[in-house]
Amino acid sequence: MEHGGPEPLPAAAHQAETDDRTALVGKPKNKGGNGDLASAGFNIINSIIGSGIIGLPYSMKEAGFPLGVLLLFVVACITDYSIILLIKGGNLSSTNTYQELVRKTYGLVGYLVLSTLQFLYPFIAMISYNIITGDTLTKVFQRIPGVEPDNVLTDRHFIILLTTIVFTLPLSLYRDIAKLGKVSLISLILTIVILIIVMVRTVTLSPQVPKSENAWAFAKPNAVQAIGVMSFAFICNHNSFLIYGSLREPTLKNWSRVTHVSVSLAVVISVMFAACGYMTFTGYTEGDIFENYCRGDNLATFGRFCYGVTVILTFPLECFVTREVIANVFFHGNLSTVFHIVVTVVIIAVATGVSLVYDCLGMVLELNGVLSATPLVFIIPTACYLRLSKERWNHSDSLISCLILAAGVLVMTVGFILTVLHPQECSHGKEMFYCFPSNDSFPNSTLPP
Repeated sequence: MEHGGPEPLPAAAHQAETDDRTALVGKPKNKGGNGDLASAGFNIINSIIGSGIIGLPYSMKEAGFPLGVLLLFVVACITDYSIILLIKGGNLSSTNTYQELVRKTYGLVGYLVLSTLQFLYPFIAMISYNIITGDTLTKVFQRIPGVEPDNVLTDRHFIILLTTIVFTLPLSLYRDIAKLGKVSLISLILTIVILIIVMVRTVTLSPQVPKSENAWAFAKPNAVQAIGVMSFAFICNHNSFLIYGSLREPTLKNWSRVTHVSVSLAVVISVMFAACGYMTFTGYTEGDIFENYCRGDNLATFGRFCYGVTVILTFPLECFVTREVIANVFFHGNLSTVFHIVVTVVIIAVATGVSLVYDCLGMVLELNGVLSATPLVFIIPTACYLRLSKERWNHSDSLISCLILAAGVLVMTVGFILTVLHPQECSHGKEMFYCFPSNDSFPNSTLPP
């Protein structure tokens, strides 16, 4: 396969019939990709810390801060466990894509359901990335001296088209996902810069924002919705096989090592970001935390710029997945150079077109988290492993998989109902009330009169 996954492993498949454990840890005989562990790790972290991290403070508001932090760790642990379980399932079934794993386990129906989910999640994420880029960078350019409100740089449509043509399309045309490792490293560094900015503003801005009622309640009614937001933020299952296949030595041992380190770093950054964002704004926290900061806040403006760049650099990872789904369903897993370019351009053109027309995806993103991310993280990996594994029902892997599967069904069902009944409001472009104080004490900003 030109897009990078290792060939199916006959030896591992044969051993799986007699000794699951030996097959799972066996080193494949076929050479993998060209990426090292560091590149794979950066791609996993970048996949996790995409647009979803910006909504994590909002998930604290939905769940209650103490419970929200606890749930964030739980979702991270489930993510870590499930993406390792995916590769175990791939080794047991001698498959090297998520789609082929499900096809071999649950037939054509399961294959089509998985393909639909695996396409929809990253495709909607790409739309959200474009919307965030347009909204974020226009606010940045408004702060440049001499840029008037009618300047083309303040037009979100122009910004989306510009960044797509100059950055996201060229990066998305790569055939080897390992080449995005350095790009993902840059994105990770910028994310840490954003985290530092959010932490600074927790100290300097928090005293000026009145605390909402029941700000520190342990749990709140929308905790299940919060899990959907967290799942949306943490999902990287959809490109796990791609990243695994990019390793020079794609073994379960190497994959487990890079997964544990990557998810651990991602959860530390995520918890700190969620906690600092929520502690600053409590009950006023918006789905996009940068909507909470004042337009005249220069430090927050720099954070918006870093976040816009991060989102641009994350976009290609999602495009890789959507393109692979199309290649597997319609082209038997192989795309010629011409079709590679055509499919990539069509995917990006459609995503860009939707993001130009629609500028608020609050409810859609919540539904994407509940209906797409939750089954991809919680349900499908565990269901495949339970069907393929020869372990006894009371084995630890079997019991944990059953618990995660049941939790996924619960979150998906209840989360969908709550999302429809209590959709996230869109506060697109609204200036918050605390941005208009009666004095000039707000640091590093020029406030409107």
